[in-house]
Amino acid sequence: MKNTIISVLALAVVFTACNKDKTITTPADPNAFKVSVSGKIVSVKNLPADTIVGLVGGQPVGVGKYAFFNLRTNTWVANTDSASANWDLAFSGSTIRINAGTSGPGTGGAFVWVGSFDNLASVPADSVFKTDNYPAYAITKGSGKGWYSYDGATNLLNPIPGRVLVIRTGDGKYAKVEILNYYRGGVTPSASATDEVKTSEQRYYTFRYTFQSNGTTTF
Repeated sequence: MKNTIISVLALAVVFTACNKDKTITTPADPNAFKVSVSGKIVSVKNLPADTIVGLVGGQPVGVGKYAFFNLRTNTWVANTDSASANWDLAFSGSTIRINAGTSGPGTGGAFVWVGSFDNLASVPADSVFKTDNYPAYAITKGSGKGWYSYDGATNLLNPIPGRVLVIRTGDGKYAKVEILNYYRGGVTPSASATDEVKTSEQRYYTFRYTFQSNGTTTF
């Protein structure tokens, strides 16, 4: 299956450091794509995941492109590397793929762990990592089945508290990921907001993760 990345046009990157923390960000804009590092935790904000471009049959649609992300290097991966092992997660709408199986050539895998992100100190010994096997995915799709719930009455999607994505990266190392928000700026629209606002603001991921670079299963 061929995947392509959302183009990263005119993405100016600025590096600043403060003590042991590092921020990698675009110009001062609360809605800009941003990566920041504090200790072991990497935070990502406003990663566009095939954002809405119109309606088809009354349903919002994007252009069918994934945004690929490398958990090992904290970077949004260029589409020229989308057929390589140089990415770990791919985002499009509420679908999250891993680099293995029908989604990529890597040695990735994943499962959804129920519990606190902070309390997950290592990959459980009895863990079973799944791989993507289209149309099924290692990170299960559907409201209440994986990492999110969808409320049809309000037309809002929210991460389920206490759901952690445990990831085997494209090169066989490990990370834990918590999806924090699905909307631009990391702010979920109010239930009373118009459907136009809810549609235009969705598919911008905010998440945090910890990656174990030495290949062990301890975070």
